[in-house]
Amino acid sequence: MEFTKVHTDKAPAALGPYSQAVVAGDMVFLSGQGGINPETGKLVEGGVTEEAKQIMKNIGAVLEAAGASFENVVKTTVFLADMGDFAAFNEIYAEYFTTKPARSCVAAKTLPAGFSVEVEVIAVK
Repeated sequence: MEFTKVHTDKAPAALGPYSQAVVAGDMVFLSGQGGINPETGKLVEGGVTEEAKQIMKNIGAVLEAAGASFENVVKTTVFLADMGDFAAFNEIYAEYFTTKPARSCVAAKTLPAGFSVEVEVIAVK
């Protein structure tokens, strides 16, 4: 199957040898997004709430570049460095994922670049 790599300057560049997203047929697979501001290349300050807000901006930008939107998301996976941040993260998450896609949420001992949270997304166009 052929696929197309997605890239936008409105979201942070990948931290490693991978794409921001890949489109395969009608499916859009976003790599995990952290709270990095694409303009500065730095993790936003303010903990999980501010990181979550930036993550949603990043996800929105990558989805748009792939020809999709939050309404097209069917599955998310959330990685929290501290499960104590679950409620605070959910407040921001609920503002963006109003269609309530399927979701997994796990605690991760360590996340890249000092992230408090990372979110990956699957959408259908």
